[in-house]
Amino acid sequence: MPTKRTTPDLILIIVTLTLLAVGLTMVYSASAVWAEYKFNDSFFFAKRQMLFAAVGIAAMFFIMNIDYWTWRTWAKVIIIICFVLLIIVLIPGIGNERNGSRSWIGVGAFSIQPSEFMKLAMISFLAKFLSEKQKLITSFRKGLVPSLGLVFLAFGLIMLQPDLGTGTVMVGTCIVMIFIAGARIRHFVILGLIGLSGFVGLVLSAPYRMKRITSFLDPWEDPLGSGFQIIQSLYAIGPGGLFGLGLGQSRQKFFYLPEPQTDFIFAILSEELGFIGGSFVILLFALLLWRGIRIALGAPDLYGSFLAVGIVAMVAIQVMINIGVVTGLMPVTGITLPFLSYGGSSLTLMLMAIGVLLNISRYSRF
Repeated sequence: MPTKRTTPDLILIIVTLTLLAVGLTMVYSASAVWAEYKFNDSFFFAKRQMLFAAVGIAAMFFIMNIDYWTWRTWAKVIIIICFVLLIIVLIPGIGNERNGSRSWIGVGAFSIQPSEFMKLAMISFLAKFLSEKQKLITSFRKGLVPSLGLVFLAFGLIMLQPDLGTGTVMVGTCIVMIFIAGARIRHFVILGLIGLSGFVGLVLSAPYRMKRITSFLDPWEDPLGSGFQIIQSLYAIGPGGLFGLGLGQSRQKFFYLPEPQTDFIFAILSEELGFIGGSFVILLFALLLWRGIRIALGAPDLYGSFLAVGIVAMVAIQVMINIGVVTGLMPVTGITLPFLSYGGSSLTLMLMAIGVLLNISRYSRF
C-alpha cells in the first residue's frame, strides 16, 4: 500500500478546468436559442450545467484527497449498488423515459443516469479483479470469461433501457483494461467474432439502429429522417472554416440541429470557433490523456495502474466516438462529449473520475 503522498498533477487539473470552462461557455452558446423558445429563459441549460459543474468540481477535489485504494475496498459494494440502480431504473413509474430510453431516476433536469456511474464502478471492480488475478488472465476459462461475464451482465441491463452508446463505452473500456492486463490476442479474436455477431443482432433487432447505420453511410438518402442530424452537423462544421463565425454566431442552433447543447455540441463549437477552436479542444483532450497515461505508468501498484488505464480509456473512447459521430465518421449514437456536453450525470461522473486519477497521481513516480 502506497504511503508517500505528494501534490496532485497540476497540469491535469488545469486541463480539466479549461475543458470545463469551454464546456460551460458552449452549453450557453449552443442552448440559448432553444432555452429561450422552450422555457423563456436563455440561461435555462447553462444555469443547470453550472450547478452540475459546481457539484462535480467539489466531488473532484474531495475524491482527490481520498486514497485510491479505498475504492478497491468498497468496489464490490459500489458495483452492487449500481446493479440495483440499473434494475430500478427499468421499473415504470420510477425510471424516467426520454427519447425512447428509460435511463434516468429523479425529477426533471435534476436526475441521475445509473448507467453513467456503472462505468466508473465497473472500472474500479475490474481493476481490483485484474490486480488480484493477473496471472489467470491468460486463461480463457479462469481469467477472461469471469472478468467479462460481469461486464456483459451490466451491458445487458443497460441495453434494456436501451442505451447502446453508454454500453459500448463501458465494454470498450473494460476490453482495453483486460488487454493491458495481458490477455491473449487469440482469445480477443474469438470474443470479437462473437461480439460482432451480437452487435449485428442488436442492430437488426431494432429498426432505428439499422437506420442509423444506413444514414451514416449515406445521410442524404433520408435527409429529413435518419440522416437529418448528421447533415445538420456537417452544415455546422463546414461554414466554420478556419476561425469560425464567432462565439454565439452559430446558425445551426436556430432549430436546425436538434438540442445542440448535448451530443452535437462539438458541431456548434466548430461552427463558431472554427478549425482552430476544434483543434484546441482536441489538443486539450490529448494533454489530458497523456497525463493520464503517465499517471498509470507511474502508479505504485497494479490496482492503481489498472484504475488509471480504465479512466483514461473511458475518456478516450467517449471522445473518439462523439467526435466521430459529429463529423460523420461513425453512426449516430447517444454519447456526450466529456466536460463539454450538457448533462449532469455525465459531467459529475467525469469529474469524479478525474478526482480518482488525481489521487493516483499523488503516489505516481513521474
